[in-house]
Amino acid sequence: MRYYLGLLLFLFTINKTKAQTSDFTVADSLYRIGNYTKAVNAYAKIGDENANLQIARAYASMNNNDKAMAQYQGLLNRHPNNTLARFELGKLYDKTKQFSKAVTLFSELTAKVTDNPEFFYYLGKSSQAEREFDKGKQALQAAIILDSTHLRSIFLLGKYYSSIQEPANALEIVDLGLKTAPNDVALLNLKALTKFDIGDFEEAAPLFQRVLELGERKPFVYRKLGYSLANAREYEKAKTAYRQLGDIPNYEADEYKGLGQVYLMEKKLDSAETYFLKSIEERQYIFDDEYRDLGRIARLKGELKKSLDYYTKAWEEDKNNQLNYWQVCILSDEYYQDPKLKLERYEHLLAYYKNIYPFLKERAQKRVAELKEEIHFGPKEPDLPKKGN
Repeated sequence: MRYYLGLLLFLFTINKTKAQTSDFTVADSLYRIGNYTKAVNAYAKIGDENANLQIARAYASMNNNDKAMAQYQGLLNRHPNNTLARFELGKLYDKTKQFSKAVTLFSELTAKVTDNPEFFYYLGKSSQAEREFDKGKQALQAAIILDSTHLRSIFLLGKYYSSIQEPANALEIVDLGLKTAPNDVALLNLKALTKFDIGDFEEAAPLFQRVLELGERKPFVYRKLGYSLANAREYEKAKTAYRQLGDIPNYEADEYKGLGQVYLMEKKLDSAETYFLKSIEERQYIFDDEYRDLGRIARLKGELKKSLDYYTKAWEEDKNNQLNYWQVCILSDEYYQDPKLKLERYEHLLAYYKNIYPFLKERAQKRVAELKEEIHFGPKEPDLPKKGN
């Protein structure tokens, strides 16, 4: 009797396993072809740990993130040792910008599994987003120690070093990544930007050119390339880069501005002035930079009043720019004879900018004192040579 009961139990288990396998085959097939709602229903009939994990994945694939997270959390409550579910929930927290929760999960994962660079990468990424920069840096470093080819960790760490103005560290870590992936556009672009930021334009230019060759034809790349070439005194190549920028719709004004800057560097003042004026005509927003450059050109030509007018317009476009108004002050000082008018400009500078740059404040205060003395006592007589006896 016991033999028959055992045999029946064995056959029942076999049949149940076959049925469950068949149910999984159907559910997995629905999931693979993107029929997620039917897949969820099919997995729900199975109801075991793997089926519940697949339900969470299906909701995530439908971008129903709230249901996906609830499913993952429910699964982890019942199966707290399911590392895969914890990892996928952490990535979902990161995707939905719930970085604090992501940090907590990935901290748990890296404490439990110490040899997985992907866990450390996500801990570093979410920690950076939470502005826990030291923790983020350490996690990314750990990921790279575990896998020196982990490009996403290398990129984030290099970007971090660049942001805190540690270019040597940034370049070292980026070069590590480029050994593995010499044509990685993100790393090449980061290296180019780092070189650009430290003024190494001769090395930045070919890097930006390579980024373009790899298909990253974005306006800022052409702009940075043109600027780098101009500062490397490759003026004709710089003009070509700016003209290519102008081929992108709505970037004609940037083309003209760039060309104006190149001609200004070549001391071709008339051409520079022409292009800056064309840039102003094309723009539909503030153009304080162009007015400032036109002011500089007029000053180089000795046209003080014209220069003053342009710098005044530049300041009116962006009144947060202290340096433009400082130019208004010193040009007024040179152009006008009336010391009261000159004094008015300097006093306005000191009153308008509460957080004025210290070097401007010192110079302006000194000039205010001199002008007040001149107004009170009259202009100083020039020193005359003494007559001989």
